[in-house]
Amino acid sequence: MNRCFRFLLVCLAIAAGSAFAQGLQRSAPKDVVLGRIAVTAPPQITLDGKPDRLSPGARIRDLNNMLVLSASIVDKPMPVVYRRDAVGLVHEVWQLTEDEYRKLGGAGSGADGARRFAELLTLIFGARR
Repeated sequence: MNRCFRFLLVCLAIAAGSAFAQGLQRSAPKDVVLGRIAVTAPPQITLDGKPDRLSPGARIRDLNNMLVLSASIVDKPMPVVYRRDAVGLVHEVWQLTEDEYRKLGGAGSGADGARRFAELLTLIFGARR
């Protein structure tokens, strides 16, 4: 009887956890920059055509918010938004579709452009599941 009760509790916990995860919304990353990245030989990258480096422990997320190993995307240029660490190395990267990249690139510059960029980014990441 005791085993059955434990099994039931485990099943309920799993069901509750999956139901909770379905309700989560992805939030847009803050303080990011738009760019195009290509991994040449990890941790070496090109960012908007210029040589750069990934930080140790850099996180690259695909369109499904899944972590991607840098070695798996060698020589595959992609549009992204990214954030640097305190040393100036690229630390966090979120992949975008070409359409998302075009929308964000047309956000403009200045104070209004920054606000528009943040709004578009929130819309893009809010639409993803």
